[in-house]
Amino acid sequence: MSSPSPAGTELTTLTAGSDRRTPLDGWVLAGIAIAVITTIAGVASTGVSLRYFLQPTAAWIVLGGTAGVTLVTTPRDSLRHAVRRLLGLARQSATNREELMDEIISHVKIARVHGMLAVEPRIKQASNEFLREMLALAVDAKNRAEFQATLEIKLRLRERQGDADAKVLEVAGGFAPAIGVIGTVVGLIDVLRQFSDMSSVAFGIGAAFVSTMYGLALANLLLLPAAHRIRASVAETFEIEEMIVEGGLALIDHTHPSLVRERLICFLHQEPRP
Repeated sequence: MSSPSPAGTELTTLTAGSDRRTPLDGWVLAGIAIAVITTIAGVASTGVSLRYFLQPTAAWIVLGGTAGVTLVTTPRDSLRHAVRRLLGLARQSATNREELMDEIISHVKIARVHGMLAVEPRIKQASNEFLREMLALAVDAKNRAEFQATLEIKLRLRERQGDADAKVLEVAGGFAPAIGVIGTVVGLIDVLRQFSDMSSVAFGIGAAFVSTMYGLALANLLLLPAAHRIRASVAETFEIEEMIVEGGLALIDHTHPSLVRERLICFLHQEPRP
């Protein structure tokens, strides 16, 4: 049995650590915890019992109304995709760009020395899903223009899908406060029914405005921040995939590895100069 080539050994080492799946994203959890805890603390500081803010009617109107409007405005498949992306926000792939750059360069070295077909057995070992797609296309592509056009289409559609997922949450976040106002109006109507009892009126008016609070909280503490987080995640992924595309074009062109490194360094996050 022949011993593995140095290039193959290098690639195996790189793929072991380039794309790590973190159990949970601490920043997301910390943000949720801070928002919830400070909101509850602010409510508690008023001296009003937290039970006063637990209004089932308001919750039904705001949550049910927002869910219903979202179903109306969003196609089924788009909604499913957005929900999956929302649930996945707390679990993000942490890609080390420097290790990914070294991995791409290792493929460039192999193709430059042994030819493009030498890359094919190593496609499954690639650490990044889009990198695997790029390598497979590089092996099968007839020419550079075909290869570049295919990758650009993939990039454009991935970015568009991410924007669509964020827009689903933004639309829901836009309707939630308005639906909260509907809940408040319903509560005020109920108050007017018992106007002769002033103590009930005072309590009812306060309870009615809980619906507005629910709508504002749902929009500004969950839906809109999640939409912004999705856009930030899409932008991060887009940069990484652009880096892979640039490496793929260098692979097709048989560019010298040192020049490839100079190109890909531009995609690394550099510390700002003082």
